[in-house]
Amino acid sequence: MSRIGRMPITIPAGVTVDVKEGNVVTVTGPKGTLTQTFDDAMEIAIEGNVATVSRPNDLKRNKALHGLTRSLLNNMVVGVSAGYEKTLEINGVGYRAAKQGKKLTLNLGYSHPVEMEDPEGLETVVDGNKIIVKGISKEAVGQYAANIRTKRPPEPYKGKGIKYADEVIRRKVGKTGK
Repeated sequence: MSRIGRMPITIPAGVTVDVKEGNVVTVTGPKGTLTQTFDDAMEIAIEGNVATVSRPNDLKRNKALHGLTRSLLNNMVVGVSAGYEKTLEINGVGYRAAKQGKKLTLNLGYSHPVEMEDPEGLETVVDGNKIIVKGISKEAVGQYAANIRTKRPPEPYKGKGIKYADEVIRRKVGKTGK
């Protein structure tokens, strides 16, 4: 058995999980609603405030889908109850971020400011040299944070650029003069 797949998912108070025909799962909570279609081979059962995922047999494909389905379903439950957030840091002289409505403006040493529109269901907060991306979908929060980071990834010599708050940059020694 999959160690992750067999773990039960505890559904907190205020969150409802609804499984429809074709394994279409809708999770509704205080922060919003998420819907996702899972593979038909996986059996999702809800008893009281606990959801479980089981597989019909031990085929390699079903073993792989078992843990994946459970993780995705758990991420949906956590997202609508607590939400997700990723923190990015901007390092560099003159590098800064500003927020106007749903538009994030980044000054990253280019000849022009980089403007990004917040996607549907996501929110960015600028706090000094930090950018916080918040939302209910773990996948969407991670993808948008990665898109912001690609605008100026950190470089290894001075560490300038946009990095995740928990990211460690491997630094290199610069050239030595004689």
